[in-house]
Amino acid sequence: MLKIGIIGFGRIGKVHAWSIQTRVENACVLRICDPFMNPAMEAEAQKLGIQRWGTDAGELIHDPDIDAVLICSSTHTHAALSIEAAQAGKHIFCEKPVDPDPKRITEVIAAVEKAGVHFQVGFNRRFDHNFKALRQAVEQGKVGDPHFITVLSRDPEAPSLDYVKVSGGMFMDMTIHDFDMVRYLSGSEVSEVYAVGDALVNPQIKELGDIDSAQITLRFENGAIGCISNSRRAAYGYDQRAEVFGSRGSAATQNDTPSTLILSDEQGIQQEKPLYFFLERYMQSFADEIASFTESIVENKPTAVNGRDGLIPVLMAKAALKSMREHRPVTMAEIKQEEGVEHV
Repeated sequence: MLKIGIIGFGRIGKVHAWSIQTRVENACVLRICDPFMNPAMEAEAQKLGIQRWGTDAGELIHDPDIDAVLICSSTHTHAALSIEAAQAGKHIFCEKPVDPDPKRITEVIAAVEKAGVHFQVGFNRRFDHNFKALRQAVEQGKVGDPHFITVLSRDPEAPSLDYVKVSGGMFMDMTIHDFDMVRYLSGSEVSEVYAVGDALVNPQIKELGDIDSAQITLRFENGAIGCISNSRRAAYGYDQRAEVFGSRGSAATQNDTPSTLILSDEQGIQQEKPLYFFLERYMQSFADEIASFTESIVENKPTAVNGRDGLIPVLMAKAALKSMREHRPVTMAEIKQEEGVEHV
């Protein structure tokens, strides 16, 4: 039984705690910490059977009873905590992004490799039942050589302006999942990025220097072409679809809905809207990614989403931002050189 400590007991930290305590068989949460720990958090921890909590991440990391650490705190803390945990000999699960600075991510990767611990990045959508089935169809050659990879990712509501101010920008905060997904589905690396974007949902987001709508075209090293369509607001719910079209056919996923009911009457044909919130849509994937992480530790095998998988989407986000600002395609080679990580 792996004993896990969770740093950061906000929304995603609570999701992981609940998943581990109720859905992951070979692990338990021994301890949590959060700089803003309060009685409500303590009560929630107790409900989950967690008896130890505090505000000091260092104490949790250096607790000899802890085998692995989940880093669910603010983005700016991820890299430092990952390095400290690696040096303490703890296995690490880190939420995305590891850091907005690619060089800092390479420091994390180096620390993890030196310590010989397992490290996994929280791209949970790889563990979603729909996207796994799509990836499997591609791997089995059912669509032939991939020609087009299309990902549609649209939130049900735009975030608050306070959140936008600290999000790191839409490409780093939201689209980063889609950058990971196109790599996952295509089985190839991206060579070139061209992005256009604007604030079509809330003009005030533009005043803060960010966007809420984007269309991104990608070229892959295997010759395929990709497209990511993003919006911060889809009036009908959480829109998460993907398609891979190839030389032998096409494979596509549709949105999850509360039921598969289709009502046909004289008024027309109707079915239910997609699930509204990402926690509804991806709850099982959060549990499955932690199960995969713990399995990699127990069986001493590579994690499903490693440090490099955490680095490349950050570079893609930077390429997209540069492309949008300069109104031109940007190669990944250019970004790698600019960021000083040419050998990634």
